[in-house]
Amino acid sequence: MDKAGIVKRAEAALESIRPHLKTDGGDIEIIELTDEMVLKVRWLGTCETCSMSTMTMKGGIEHTIVSAVAEIKAIEPINGMFAAE
Repeated sequence: MDKAGIVKRAEAALESIRPHLKTDGGDIEIIELTDEMVLKVRWLGTCETCSMSTMTMKGGIEHTIVSAVAEIKAIEPINGMFAAE
């Protein structure tokens, strides 16, 4: 398993979503890929405090990344209103 390659593919998948996030003044960055194949991300800009961030995570980001990178089992934000604790 090449974690660096998996992260690179996840980053490429995020590029298709970033224009939508940036339109609203937000963005997202990858922090790490755990050994359990959970991708930790950080909300940036307005996405950090947006009440729609959970919907964006599940309906847009998670779907896009998991569809493109089957090795990733889950996506978890480390900050924001609905961060994993």
